[in-house]
Amino acid sequence: MVGVARAGRDEERQGYYMGMCFAASEKQLYSPGQASEAWQLFLLLAVTLPLVSCTLIYYWSWDKWTRHPLAQTLALYALPQSGWQAVASSINTEFRRIDKFATGAPGARVIVTDTWVMKVTTYRVRVAQQQDVHLTVTESRQHDLSPDSNLPVQLLTIRVASTSPAMQPFDIRLNSAEYGELCEKLHAPIRSAANVVIRQSLGDLFLETFASLVEVNPAYSVPSNQELEACIGCMQTRASVKLVKTCQEPAVGECQQCYCRPMWCLTCMGKWFASRQDPQRPDTWLASRVPCPTCRARFCILDVCCIR
Repeated sequence: MVGVARAGRDEERQGYYMGMCFAASEKQLYSPGQASEAWQLFLLLAVTLPLVSCTLIYYWSWDKWTRHPLAQTLALYALPQSGWQAVASSINTEFRRIDKFATGAPGARVIVTDTWVMKVTTYRVRVAQQQDVHLTVTESRQHDLSPDSNLPVQLLTIRVASTSPAMQPFDIRLNSAEYGELCEKLHAPIRSAANVVIRQSLGDLFLETFASLVEVNPAYSVPSNQELEACIGCMQTRASVKLVKTCQEPAVGECQQCYCRPMWCLTCMGKWFASRQDPQRPDTWLASRVPCPTCRARFCILDVCCIR
């Protein structure tokens, strides 16, 4: 909480003043009436601010913290028969799920669950319900180098505006490489300002190319007695591809025959293929060979066959 953080800093000021009483005895800080006006002002702030912080915390704690700014924000989404605690419990339940979208530095996290859009900063938590918000990409900034790699990066600013007049709009920022994942988690589309161009990430471009190349490969027919299971990568769709060596003859070349049953969807297989590549050498991705995620038999894009 903001009040707790302020109280901690104020205690540090008091400790600093007491330490200076011994370290600089010639300033007569142990007798505030004889100290300089600057030190008197410092002591006044060191004593007053903790009192104000404690008073604020005490005020917020009345009636089971219903006066706290975050509790008041959550109360706007509470049903008539419940309070802000029920909304907080719902957010906690969805936050624990592994399928949430989360990004950003520790001091400015963006979290999107099935129901909520949240921005968590050091001193404030902004919350909005998905069904009540409109999201608009208002700005994009291009940077030559990313902190995590030597590749260019595009940062997007998205305005989250609620249909409720009681909720103030707020901005979230994220890498354009995460834009597609964010869109998948949201129930409504994100609008873009007329002057904003969202550049696809290198991974997204590769997945599109990967899918288009696999579509022209020979199809694989599943035996009638074999039932397709869910993709073990995403567990959301059924397996849709099978690795069959079609690039060359069975005993020729580096590629190997894979005897695994169909277990992956096209998207997850493409993501696996991309994850095994050198990010500094995107020109070699399409022609490379990677191991099967299950049996480690090496294959190329020509060996990925869609199931018909």
